[in-house]
Amino acid sequence: MRPRIQRIHSSQKLIQFCLASTCTILFAVHVSLAADSSSVVTRDTLSSAHRQELIASLRLITGWRDLSFDSDGALRIGAADIATGSRHARELLASAVKGDRIIVLEDATSRSDVAFCRVVPGRWVGSQPRSQPVYVVLIDFADFQQITGDEKARAAFDVGWGFLHEIDHVVNDSQDPRSSTLPGDCEDHINDMRRELGLPIRAGYFFTPLGLRTDPNFTTRFVRLGFVQHDAVSGKSKRYWLVWDANVVGGSIEQRQTALVQPSTSWPTEW
Repeated sequence: MRPRIQRIHSSQKLIQFCLASTCTILFAVHVSLAADSSSVVTRDTLSSAHRQELIASLRLITGWRDLSFDSDGALRIGAADIATGSRHARELLASAVKGDRIIVLEDATSRSDVAFCRVVPGRWVGSQPRSQPVYVVLIDFADFQQITGDEKARAAFDVGWGFLHEIDHVVNDSQDPRSSTLPGDCEDHINDMRRELGLPIRAGYFFTPLGLRTDPNFTTRFVRLGFVQHDAVSGKSKRYWLVWDANVVGGSIEQRQTALVQPSTSWPTEW
């Protein structure tokens, strides 16, 4: 079933955007869950390829090799035996899966109002309203294909990292900065995970314009996002960059979005 979308237009434009940017779109989603379901589920419109892309990244980050989506779209941890991966990432994902806040994954690929990922609050609708808090994570998988830059920075910023950033907002009520040059509370948590994997950390929350002169016949606006890694031996820090065209990746007007979530009759009455 396709979502019902009501667009509210505004002349306001963002100069900068971030992983948790907001916009004004209302939609209803229907998700079917098994009786012993986890609290993290996908809509059936999330393709198998995109599910596998997200799972592959999360397996690499957490070290959970049996992590998967079941036939009902619920995220399953599987066997917890691990040899590698980030402990902080495992703790966050386990809290999301076992928590009382419902997280619904929505495919927002190629939507101009979504930059990478963001999470929006939900509100139950329909004849069977629910009491559990619900959130919808919107993921634009195509945006992550637009990124170029240093290999280490790319390993520290993909769809799995974006998803973890959004669920940290839900699980830990963490906040992003509005004007600071610092990464913010949420990215501080995600940076702890990057450190555990030996990856560079995100140096700031907002991207910055890249001073490149482009052909005036093309509407490009290149921006960059910095990552940094400290070498304990030399005492020096090395900076890594990611670059993308902000006009292609998109963004959103800075309004609040609420997702209207209608429970399926197959949803359990208790969690």
